[in-house]
Amino acid sequence: MIKSRLIDLLFPPRCALCDSIIPSGRLLCGGCANKIRPIGRETCLKCGKSLRGTNGIYCYDCSRKIHYFDRGFAIFEYSEVKLSLYRFKYAGRAEYARFYAAYAYKVLGKTLKELKPDAFVPVPIHKKRMRKRGYNQAEVFARELSAIFNIPVANDFILRCKATVPLKNLNEEGRINNLKKAFIIGSNGVKLETIVIIDDIYTTGATIDAISRLCRQVGVKNIFFLTVAIGRGL
Repeated sequence: MIKSRLIDLLFPPRCALCDSIIPSGRLLCGGCANKIRPIGRETCLKCGKSLRGTNGIYCYDCSRKIHYFDRGFAIFEYSEVKLSLYRFKYAGRAEYARFYAAYAYKVLGKTLKELKPDAFVPVPIHKKRMRKRGYNQAEVFARELSAIFNIPVANDFILRCKATVPLKNLNEEGRINNLKKAFIIGSNGVKLETIVIIDDIYTTGATIDAISRLCRQVGVKNIFFLTVAIGRGL
């Protein structure tokens, strides 16, 4: 108890959305807890983007191209958690993953359990980026999910063998070309039939598709993904 209080004093817990200091045991401040909202029920049946203002069952992106995954899910629209994700990814706020995982369980727990995945597979980052950042945000999120759902993390199932430039500055074609031969299957010999790929954000799907295509080649039958946030697409 004393040790826990000392840690809270030196490193006070912070709200996973606004980063304000909060009481121990909480994940959000009162203001953020009252205003945060997940994606609604009307989402694309392929990638999980919001379908507000449309009449179809697929978003514009998914209606015009083929994806290699079966279906994707996200917790929030990117605009809702933009600053939170930036701090999570670039400012050392790895502890935010506890909130993301807890909220994923709240809004998608039943759905994820019904998928019966063999493992969560985090999108890997290159070793150069790992040295600079100190952790892989997708892996941190996956491990928090694993603790809640009791589903293992297959951290070395997919490896990143090529350093790529940030995708946010590229168009759709540039993203696809940038990711060519960026991933390889790890040599752990694990055979997985159903997986959930884990990442922080989904935009066009270039990264998820590159990994999904590789997984199909080694016999993975059912491929889903889960991200903290999802964009509106290009």
